[in-house]
Amino acid sequence: MRLFFGALSSLFILSSGTLLAQSRIPASPLSFLTFAPDARSAGMGEAGVALSPDANSTYWNAAKLPYNTRDFGVSASYTPWLRNLVDDMWLGYLSVYKKLGDRQAVAFSANYFNNGELDLRDAVGTQMGYFNSREVALNGTYSRQLGRNFSMGLTLKYISSNLAGTAVINGVSLSPARVAAGDISAYYRKEIKNEETGGEFTWSLGAVLSNLGGKINYGSGTETENFIPTNLKLGAGLSFTGDGRNRFNFIVDANKLMVPTPDGITNINSKPLLQGIFGSFSDAPDGFKEEMQEVAIAAGLEYWYNNIFALRAGYYGENKNKGDRRFFTAGAGARFMDKYSVDFAYLFPITQGSPLAQTLRITLSLGLNKAEKLDVSDTEN
Repeated sequence: MRLFFGALSSLFILSSGTLLAQSRIPASPLSFLTFAPDARSAGMGEAGVALSPDANSTYWNAAKLPYNTRDFGVSASYTPWLRNLVDDMWLGYLSVYKKLGDRQAVAFSANYFNNGELDLRDAVGTQMGYFNSREVALNGTYSRQLGRNFSMGLTLKYISSNLAGTAVINGVSLSPARVAAGDISAYYRKEIKNEETGGEFTWSLGAVLSNLGGKINYGSGTETENFIPTNLKLGAGLSFTGDGRNRFNFIVDANKLMVPTPDGITNINSKPLLQGIFGSFSDAPDGFKEEMQEVAIAAGLEYWYNNIFALRAGYYGENKNKGDRRFFTAGAGARFMDKYSVDFAYLFPITQGSPLAQTLRITLSLGLNKAEKLDVSDTEN
């Protein structure tokens, strides 16, 4: 579906910082970096910082990777985006990790967001051609256990946002925007087992500072560079099984977008980088009360039967003055031959007419151990 370019004003490429002055909602370009990519966490209210590790920990909390039970894992996810409105926007995510011994892991992941085909027009509606708008982030990760129950992770990112190529729109010479960024993550978990009954109780905590990097600019005439979506996420989780066959996981995340709050007066993008990022905890015009309104909450519940079949549900909520995204989620997953898995998730918005209605996600995953890969090699020989 071809979209009219004028609708992209919300993507900040023509903004001097005043477009958002009419609201007090923190926002930034590169929003695709904040979209939950995988179906498991998406089915749990889009929470995952302290969830048990899997291949998609590269996105939620890379510090969890050394705790994976598999030596190697790969996961691919696909999400048709805003499918009630358009038919050619989609989000893809690929993640691959490899454990190095028992205490370390490396990983590579990629986020890809296809914005669809744009119908470029000037201010009077003259057609200027079509362009396939797209954004991508390539991520390399290293994580390590620093103790029996504690680990940390570091992710470096190369991000490219090509919204309209090199078009000239309303006197603005656009160009692709590129920036480097990184994530710092931490994870703690404590596990208590009953060897006689197979029971197990685990609690976990996680913290992630993601997309910490420079500002981004889409070409001459845009006047200022824009903050990218730096995020702070804190999470907690509980996992319980009484018999080793029926397991319940509960998680909750709190998320704060670390970009300046518009005040209706100043150009927020003119603030120095670090002042804008870390000052985002105290720059809301109405003080602490408004700062707390900028914290979004996500919570989810997961049930596993015999580590083969899973059911999930969750909730995500923002304050009505800070975006008002509120929705329930549901999902399911299944594992086959102890190596393959498939997960689905579906979103149910609370507000009518939400563009997120009927959002669905699908994830396919594979996990292997060293011995299993050796068995395959022996069979081939």
